[in-house]
Amino acid sequence: MGSYRFILSGGGTGGHIYPAIAIANELKVRYPDAEFLFVGAKDRMEMEKVPQAGYKIEGLWISGLQRKLTFKNLMFPFKVISSLIKAAKIVRNFKPNAVVGTGGFASGPLLKVASGKGIACVLQEQNSFAGITNKLLANKVAKICVAYDGMEKFFPKDKIIKTGNPVRGDLVSMVENKEEALSFFGLQPGKTTLLVLGGSLGARRVNILIEKNLPFFKEQGIQVVWQSGKLYYEEYKKYDSGDVKVVAFLNRMDLAYGAADIIISRAGAGSVSELCIVGKPVIFIPSPNVAEDHQTKNAQSLVDKNAAIMVKETELDEKFGTVFSDLVNNEPLSRKLGVNIKKLAMPNATKEIVDEIEKLLVQQ
Repeated sequence: MGSYRFILSGGGTGGHIYPAIAIANELKVRYPDAEFLFVGAKDRMEMEKVPQAGYKIEGLWISGLQRKLTFKNLMFPFKVISSLIKAAKIVRNFKPNAVVGTGGFASGPLLKVASGKGIACVLQEQNSFAGITNKLLANKVAKICVAYDGMEKFFPKDKIIKTGNPVRGDLVSMVENKEEALSFFGLQPGKTTLLVLGGSLGARRVNILIEKNLPFFKEQGIQVVWQSGKLYYEEYKKYDSGDVKVVAFLNRMDLAYGAADIIISRAGAGSVSELCIVGKPVIFIPSPNVAEDHQTKNAQSLVDKNAAIMVKETELDEKFGTVFSDLVNNEPLSRKLGVNIKKLAMPNATKEIVDEIEKLLVQQ
């Protein structure tokens, strides 16, 4: 059993990388002597993040198509051929027992080659609107682990397993002691706390919104933990004060969530899954700058279940103040949103995905 060999591929964004790392970590717990190899796209963030997590990675020369005619688009066929050749070499040399793809361009050539050789392949789709790579691979893999209902419009129904998305382990045992969480940020007990999440890099439109509304928050007696992101921290750190904590990163997300009464967030798949576990009222501001507008679809899936509020970027100036005031001053609404979003939590996603991989290993 200890001689199993696993290849995991996913990248381009943290939403693809971190689920792959979480799955690898769970496999490693179950099979301490197993060997692991990640495959990513050269020059993308996985080439840095995966080694930081303690795993080897090989890079393929691959990227997506641009929306307009560019030199990169002209190179795309050559990149695909190059990646297929290298993926075949990787699979031939490593001889994996199973291959897991979590989305991103590199997983396409790798899983196409592996599935063609009869190797057990599993896809993990994080979003409510499937990515193009996973849609293209759907008929070639054994199982597809998803986080949302209704995914049969993208994938063969008999291959779909609803598991949820992997989330960081510290959130499953999130800090419940609110006073400890508030103390960590130097905030006051008894005041409503707003947590603003724009992602590790930051979200310009969200930051502009928060800057504009700082006087409004002060009038409402609200204190703020504001993750501005590393791209914008220098611009917004001047607002750091007793009631406003501006940070580039949140290294203790468990404490940030523990301190929060209300959360404003983007609607990436990983964030949505985490916020379901947290179980607090959320206003989603989806990024419109993502493929197929999948963040809006992710948020809408929760809005449809009365589990969150969504305000689109184009509506912020018109609607945000009213929506936020209604939420802050309506305790029954806040409680209902928190209860409903918590019902959607799937905290055992990583283990359930690995359970599905194990079933394929037993069949070998």
